[in-house]
Amino acid sequence: MPQDNENKNLCKHKQHAQTFLVTPTKGTSYINWTATKITVCIDNAQHPLIIGSGAHCSIVARNYLDHHFPNWEKQLFPTKAKNLKSASGNMKSIGIIIKEIILPHRKGNIRLNPQFDVL
Repeated sequence: MPQDNENKNLCKHKQHAQTFLVTPTKGTSYINWTATKITVCIDNAQHPLIIGSGAHCSIVARNYLDHHFPNWEKQLFPTKAKNLKSASGNMKSIGIIIKEIILPHRKGNIRLNPQFDVL
């Protein structure tokens, strides 16, 4: 577990995710990323996540994994070399990681097991 306790309140049960803030801050815009930033439950702890639509695949940066999941490299699956393109240039995937995510919803949580390309 990471030592940073800022937003690491344990979610020992999936119902704890229902208490997370799921609505964007009033008056914020999509450009500053606050409109799509939510708190989810991953590995029994709260973590910030940015959700966007229209992406070809789900991606996560090594820096994010280093900060939130110190032993993430043990869970990395190899992948064929592939380059992803963004507006700022090319990105190279080093592997795939699968994390169970609980998305909070007031009528019941949504449990997902997405695959993330690690950049």
